[in-house]
Amino acid sequence: MALLLYDADCGFCTRSAAWLKGRLPHLRIEPLQRADLDALGVDEVRAAREIPFVAGSSVSYGAEAIGRALATGGGLWRLAGLVLSRPPVLWLARPVYALVAANRHRLPGGTATCRLDGP
Repeated sequence: MALLLYDADCGFCTRSAAWLKGRLPHLRIEPLQRADLDALGVDEVRAAREIPFVAGSSVSYGAEAIGRALATGGGLWRLAGLVLSRPPVLWLARPVYALVAANRHRLPGGTATCRLDGP
């Protein structure tokens, strides 16, 4: 089964995960703090900066992870996910995702604990 992990220490991430759960109720969405990252093959350092999506032995991060998670849905969610997770849209989505992640503490639901340190 596919699994999307999120940072439960971040209010913005928690709100975004809840929003996704409401639209993709079949998808497992869990806090990365409660997951066995080693067993899932998730890079802990990268997961702290980019949301990971795990499907079998495949792990994707960031914009691609969001696209792959959306693609597990039906109808327009699936179409949006397929478009988002492939070039050329993915090439544009990656810097947008990085910008959002770097500023998540400034977004609705964000708090100081959402701030990412370093580059």
